Amino acid sequence: MIVLSIDSASKVATAALLDENNLIAEYTINNKMEHSTLIMDMVDKLLSDSNLSIDDIDGFIVSKGPGSFTGLRIGMATVKGLSFGANKPYVSISSLDALAYSLVSFDGIICPVMDALRDSVYTCLYKGNNGKLEKLIDYSALELDDLIKILKDKNEKVMFTGDGLIKHKDYLSTNLNNSFFAPNHLSIIRASSLGDLGIKLLLDNKCDELNSSPFYLKKPQAQRELEKRLALENENKL
Repeated sequence: MIVLSIDSASKVATAALLDENNLIAEYTINNKMEHSTLIMDMVDKLLSDSNLSIDDIDGFIVSKGPGSFTGLRIGMATVKGLSFGANKPYVSISSLDALAYSLVSFDGIICPVMDALRDSVYTCLYKGNNGKLEKLIDYSALELDDLIKILKDKNEKVMFTGDGLIKHKDYLSTNLNNSFFAPNHLSIIRASSLGDLGIKLLLDNKCDELNSSPFYLKKPQAQRELEKRLALENENKL
């Protein structure tokens, strides 16, 4: 089975071709360019450079979040279109799972942290077990101090990864003993890691429905601001 894997949940745009035994090709761009102008060009180049066509692809994998609202919609729309057009299945995988899977051999707690603005992060806690991830808590949007408290209570060594380290690495290091930090190339979501997780599901005939949607954890900023304004207006009417 050959699959195409795409992630656009964060600033990184990444795509990969792989089968159950081999990574065929992977492209990753980590800058502020618009994903809408990158993703399909990356897919076309992956296929061309690998001497494959879209007809050779047996399934598609995409990150479902959490992450950037716009980026997630671009990735999901792209994969849904490819899946529908090729009449091939697709599956969506958590961005946090993909980050953690790159560190599945670490013998402690694996803690991906994705920037959720201000002093909060999207996160989950995992342990690796024979090449598989075991979740210790559910996907969460947490204030940084709340995450630190949870980890202190567990009293184990922790490996952090993710773009949240750009802002919070010093604070985490100062406030949490026995903390470790993934190298830069493993602190971004890799389409190959996402693909490894997704291909196992596709091989088990598990796939998403075409109407599946991104997993945000937080409401979009515009919606939160609207709800706040409406609540204030209702208070003023009382």
